Amino acid sequence: MKLIKSLTLCALSASFLFASSSLETKAKNSGLKAIPESQLELLKLIDDKNDPITAEKVELGKKLYFEPRMSKSGIISCNTCHNLGLGGTDGVSAAVGHKWTANPHHLNSPTVYNSVFFDAQFWDGRSAHLADQAQGPVQAGPEMAAPKKLVEERINSIPEYIQEFKTAYGDNVKIDFAKITSTIAIFEKTLVTPSRFDDFLNGNANALNEAEKKGLNTFIDKGCVSCHNGIALGGTMQPFEVAAKYSFASVGDFKGDKNGMVKTPTLRNITETAPYFHNGQIWSLSKAVKEMGSTQLGIKISDKEAQEIVTFLKALKGRKPQIIYPQLPESTLSTPKPAFD
Repeated sequence: MKLIKSLTLCALSASFLFASSSLETKAKNSGLKAIPESQLELLKLIDDKNDPITAEKVELGKKLYFEPRMSKSGIISCNTCHNLGLGGTDGVSAAVGHKWTANPHHLNSPTVYNSVFFDAQFWDGRSAHLADQAQGPVQAGPEMAAPKKLVEERINSIPEYIQEFKTAYGDNVKIDFAKITSTIAIFEKTLVTPSRFDDFLNGNANALNEAEKKGLNTFIDKGCVSCHNGIALGGTMQPFEVAAKYSFASVGDFKGDKNGMVKTPTLRNITETAPYFHNGQIWSLSKAVKEMGSTQLGIKISDKEAQEIVTFLKALKGRKPQIIYPQLPESTLSTPKPAFD
């Protein structure tokens, strides 16, 4: 009897491992990719040999990311709209910037976490990489409203920043707007959040529980992977309103790029980044899943199926890098003063 029981348990265990292995293969064949476990392999994906990531650049970039003097008013930083304590977003439907101005197109702030894996930046994909993306919000009137020259004058008026740039890039570094914003981008590259989902794809069959595996299977079978794939589970330009009109299309005037394509948001840390969609009109993740079914896939996703998918999506909440809020260097008498016009 003990032998029969033991053989039965072994058979069940083997069946479980086979099922997990089969799902792992199915997920990979569907275009889903894991964040590599190896730091060396990860660096191959995120680093740039022409401007390599170093500890000095990352620390300086972090300071600039949290630096409110990068804005015209001196009170808005990158972290204002991309709050690293709030999933890399601001938690409101439309981003709010200079002079308490809401985004004129009613656009929602995308998360900065894992943005290094995106093929395109901004909802309309107008920037191909983070260094270029970082320049936009700093200058935009409804955001930080700081002209390039003002940013350069502010940073170059602070001796500690000058020294940190020299330490990071060498004594002959030119501290211009492009160098300042590309340094912010280097810090942003490190904001990678591996999750239990990645552990599963990397071979740990027990990283997801049975309900999460069922949700992953439903996610794949319903066709969600047609847009939410790759390492970012998003971040590529895709047609929007493929099968039906988005329920809140009338909120804001955003229509995508010139071809009507919209950047697919990442699903990583999705439970932390409500409200959803480009104009932030849906707060319930389950409702967002069902909206995607009708709008993009032309199918009705039942409450049960939506809940299964949401159970899987919760497993995409990743392990965040520890971010210690930096102490910023003092202004000097020559530092341009805040302006509110």
